[in-house]
Amino acid sequence: MPSISVTEARSWAGATEPAGHRVIRFRWLFNDGQASIGGQGSAHVAGPDSMRFDISGPFGIGGAAAMVVGDRPRWVQPPEIIARLIPSYPLMWAMFGVIRPPPVGTRVRGKQQAGVTALEWTEGTDTLRYRLGAGDAPALQTQWQRAGVTMGVVETRLDARGAPVSARLTVPSVPARLDITIVVDSTAGVFPAAVWIPPAP
Repeated sequence: MPSISVTEARSWAGATEPAGHRVIRFRWLFNDGQASIGGQGSAHVAGPDSMRFDISGPFGIGGAAAMVVGDRPRWVQPPEIIARLIPSYPLMWAMFGVIRPPPVGTRVRGKQQAGVTALEWTEGTDTLRYRLGAGDAPALQTQWQRAGVTMGVVETRLDARGAPVSARLTVPSVPARLDITIVVDSTAGVFPAAVWIPPAP
């Protein structure tokens, strides 16, 4: 792929940027080859780059939550559970159909052709690759590599509007797999302040 500017890459990524406020409810299932666990979850998304992510296990047991702005968490409770499920926040965003824009100073390559957008950017030893395809089966494929080693891969099925339908995150090193299936994706008014506050321990 040819080199492109960060400005151009951000414009392409902006096509997937969340707008307004949305509440996404989903079912999730995690399997690491030794055990399988699942439950319900929700994402409160405030465009362009803020998310409150909550999951709970069967019968509401074993909850975890995180508040993320861009690629960085503001808080995570408890940290070990979210880290076990999702190894990076760009991958979390990818599960909801969002391409994160490259930071200033990164090396960026990309191409748009025949309804497909391909982007790759590198920061330090980390490389993120995205492939967004339209057509009869729209999908977003995302790969994160560190020092040439694949740390995680996300395959997200999209609807005709570009909204997520389902996603699978695979972590080859474990190996582990996290599947989510969207149940409800609805617009919302401005979220109350309590949405962004961490739950009581």
